[in-house]
Amino acid sequence: MRRGLKLWQFYIQLTHVEQAFKDLKDDLSLRPIFHQLERRIEAHIFVAFLAYCLHMNLRARLRPLAPGLMPRSLLEEFAATQMLDVHFPTTGGRELVFCRYTQPERDHRMLLAQLGWELPPQSPPRITQKGQLEME
Repeated sequence: MRRGLKLWQFYIQLTHVEQAFKDLKDDLSLRPIFHQLERRIEAHIFVAFLAYCLHMNLRARLRPLAPGLMPRSLLEEFAATQMLDVHFPTTGGRELVFCRYTQPERDHRMLLAQLGWELPPQSPPRITQKGQLEME
């Protein structure tokens, strides 16, 4: 009987992992990827595992704060926040580049506060040659 129970627990665990990977593929809109090299397969599995860990961590953080809110819903909600580069030409043939994110809406600010998160400060501008981004 004990062996059957252990087998059942492994099966349930497998279904949870499979569901998590299905959710992640849906959340990230991933298409099938066919790797040729073993190290790429291992890297892909590692990245998928990291994504799974982040997904489960977010789920655990949401549970006590907003029990009905799932990670997918939160990601969809924050998808409206965008990062963009604003380029201003200078008279010397260079460009002033401001990397900015859009300001969060009222609902987003409430979610951020509830989770205890803050957006990082806007980064300082960079000066580049026109058409060429400087590597940081």
